[in-house]
Amino acid sequence: MTDKPPRFYYKGNQLKQLRAFCAVAKSGKMTDAAEQLFLSQPAISLQIRALERELDTMLFERHGPRINMTREGQELHEMARPLVEGLESLNSRFNRKMKGDLESGEVVIAAGESTIIYLLPLLVKHFRERYPNIHVQLRNVTGRDGLAMIRDDEVDFAIGSMLDIPSDISYQPVYSYEPALIMPPGHPLADRNEIKIEDIAPYGLILPPRRLTTWRMVDRVFQQHQVPFNVTLEVGGWEVIKRYVELDFGISIVTGICLREGDKLVAKNMSAYFPKRSYGTVMRRGKYLSPQARAFLDVAAESSMPESPWQVDQSER
Repeated sequence: MTDKPPRFYYKGNQLKQLRAFCAVAKSGKMTDAAEQLFLSQPAISLQIRALERELDTMLFERHGPRINMTREGQELHEMARPLVEGLESLNSRFNRKMKGDLESGEVVIAAGESTIIYLLPLLVKHFRERYPNIHVQLRNVTGRDGLAMIRDDEVDFAIGSMLDIPSDISYQPVYSYEPALIMPPGHPLADRNEIKIEDIAPYGLILPPRRLTTWRMVDRVFQQHQVPFNVTLEVGGWEVIKRYVELDFGISIVTGICLREGDKLVAKNMSAYFPKRSYGTVMRRGKYLSPQARAFLDVAAESSMPESPWQVDQSER
C-alpha cells in the first residue's frame, strides 16, 4: 500500500481506530458499528482506512454492505480485542478497585501528643466504625519532626496546629478552640470577671518548650501589647502543664481542646487577646493521597468535635 503517514503517528488516534475496527469485526457491518459507537458510517470507514494505512495491510475484504476480515484482520483482532475490551471496562474496574481498597490497607498519620490525646480518639473511632478493616498508624511527633516525615512521604499526612506555614506545605484548618488562662482555685485572678493581659504579667507562666507553636504564639501576643511576661517552667504536654498548675507552680495559657470536666482548675476565656487555635490537616503540596487517606480526611471533615466544658461554663460572660 502507499501514502503511508509519517512515523510520528498519534497513538491516541490508533486506539480510536482499533475500537472502530473491533466493532466492525464483531458486527460485520460499518453501519452497525457506527450505531454502536454513536458515530457516522463515513467516520467509521475513515478510521478503518487510516488503520490499514498505518499497518500497511488490508484488514477487510469489502463485498457491498457486508465485509469480511482478511487473515491479517483476524490476527489483529485476536491481539486488539482484549485491549479494546479492557479499555471499555476500565472505568468500572477502576471504581471497583478503589472501593475494594477501602476494605483493607492502612493510613499513617503524624500528630503531636495533644492532638493524639484530645482530638484523634473521636476521629479514629468514627473512622473505624465506617472502615473497620483499614489499619490506622499514629506517629507521635513534634512539629519539626512531623514536617520532615511529611516531606519524606513517611506518612500520608499530619493532623495538628500550625502558626507559620512553609510554602511547600498545605494546611487546611478543620476545628478551632478558644484560648484559656488556667489557674488553681483560690488564685488571685480566679474571681475576676474580666482579665486583661496586663493582669497576667506578675505571675509566672508554665508553657510548652520554646520551639513549639504555643510558646511562640504567647510570646507574639505579649510583644504586640508591649507587656512583659515571665516563664517559670517549660514542660511538654497539656496534661503535665495542667498538673503543675493544679499544684500551684504557676498559671498557663492553653487551648480549650485540653480542658475536661473534673479538672481541678479555674479557666478564663482569653479570646479577647489570644487567637483561636485551629487544628487541621497538614500535607505536602501536590501529594497524591491513597483512597484510605482520602477516606480518613472525609471522616474528619464530617465529624464535629464537642466543645470543651469550660466554654459552656463561661457562656454567661
